[in-house]
Amino acid sequence: MKIKKTYLEGCFVIEFKIFQDERGCFYESFNQNLFLEKTGIDTTFVQDNVSVSKLGVVRGLHMQKGKFAQAKLISVIKGKILDVVVDVRENSSTFGKSFSIELSDINRKQLFVPRGFLHGFSSLEENTIVSYKCDNYYNKESETGVIFNDKNLEIDWKLKNDKIIVSEKDKKLREFKTVNFFK
Repeated sequence: MKIKKTYLEGCFVIEFKIFQDERGCFYESFNQNLFLEKTGIDTTFVQDNVSVSKLGVVRGLHMQKGKFAQAKLISVIKGKILDVVVDVRENSSTFGKSFSIELSDINRKQLFVPRGFLHGFSSLEENTIVSYKCDNYYNKESETGVIFNDKNLEIDWKLKNDKIIVSEKDKKLREFKTVNFFK
């Protein structure tokens, strides 16, 4: 397991040693002891989620706040996404800054997203399957988010605007500057 820091404190890209032969491949997708040793973060994942998305789907930007905030470990089982996070931690030197990375079943990278970040992704291939581990349980009342195309965030989702598919719920999310992330 190779862990690389991003410019957002506590957010890491994880790469694996892949064992490949004529049968296919094998890799260890998570090792709690190695993760703790390399990051200093002691987390326990309690919920796993899977989404299947058509080409052009944008999910996000979402988060849970307060006592139900979640750290997430994002990986792609099939297909490809542009994974995007935005730092909304109070007093963070990178508050409002975003980071994005392509995750796919080919590069097999993962993204660890600490608590206090908005998260979203765009599906860059048909029937993309995304898996994400969470260190806290989902709580509907603690959910908040920001509209995916907020001009202040300047996120390039790597999709043509007329091809983007967004849920009705996500279309109603507010702009970044109007959301209170701390209450």
